[in-house]
Amino acid sequence: MYKEFFGLRANPFNVNPDPRYLFLTRHTEEALACLTYGIQSRKGFVLLTGEVGTGKTTLINKLMEWLRLQQVATAFIFNSRMDVPQFLDYMMADFGVPCETKSKSQILQRLYNWLLDRYRAGETAVLVVDEAQNLSDEVLEEIRMLTNLETFTEKLLQIVLVGQPELEQRLKQPQLRQLRQRLTLRAKTHAFNLEETKSYIAQRLRIAGSNGEPIFEPEANVAIFRYSLGIPRVINLLCEHCLVSAFVDQKKTVSGEVVDSVARDFDLSDGNAGGGMITPDPAAAEKFDLVEALRTLATLADRLRQNETQDLPKERKL
Repeated sequence: MYKEFFGLRANPFNVNPDPRYLFLTRHTEEALACLTYGIQSRKGFVLLTGEVGTGKTTLINKLMEWLRLQQVATAFIFNSRMDVPQFLDYMMADFGVPCETKSKSQILQRLYNWLLDRYRAGETAVLVVDEAQNLSDEVLEEIRMLTNLETFTEKLLQIVLVGQPELEQRLKQPQLRQLRQRLTLRAKTHAFNLEETKSYIAQRLRIAGSNGEPIFEPEANVAIFRYSLGIPRVINLLCEHCLVSAFVDQKKTVSGEVVDSVARDFDLSDGNAGGGMITPDPAAAEKFDLVEALRTLATLADRLRQNETQDLPKERKL
């Protein structure tokens, strides 16, 4: 919609967890290093947690991309609303291990033999479970039992649990203490600070084809950080709608006023009509859903059509 206007090849602020756009802060580098070290060293169990929208899935997708380049067998479970049989079936299918039986004991035996063959060949296998805070206690216990698939010296299956901070709280429950004790490494994602937010916006624009000319004015970057609280997903959605709004108004740069207007559309303010400092709403990220995004795009498209209609009489006079 606005790519040609701003000289871009792609939409820079899609909310999809595209690993090409992974922004490496100090915290992100530490988390990625922790995950890769845990897998390469066969530590068995690694935990990655972070607040909603702080880039966990993007980081995991980057990890998965690296694992596939290394020809490491992977299984990625993104739907955590499963019971134990569904979990095992999905894992086996994603690993590509043929298994027609529904018997749990036979499934585990087939998995063990497959893992043992890979180990003898000097290879490993990695199971990644996203949104793990939603897993039932029964499935979490089953995952713990999978760590018993081992030789005398090393774990045969490397497991990465990914979830929101609630997962850490769940793991503190007495019935999950055995699982907690198996966790050998812990990594976290974090929201950005102001300088990281500015660099993040600039990097995404550059990857999308920007020639380096500033699109977001300095005041706009500050406002985006203030409203987003440095959460990447909210930054993306704010920037996306700011670009659409600037395009509709045929403005080559995004000002702080445009950011304020978009933020008000999504209730990212304390309702202060006096124009003073806006207080960020920590719950605002949850209001950025796809339906609202589509509604805003439709509204902006209507404004564009109205502007074109208003200009028609002037064109006829010429």
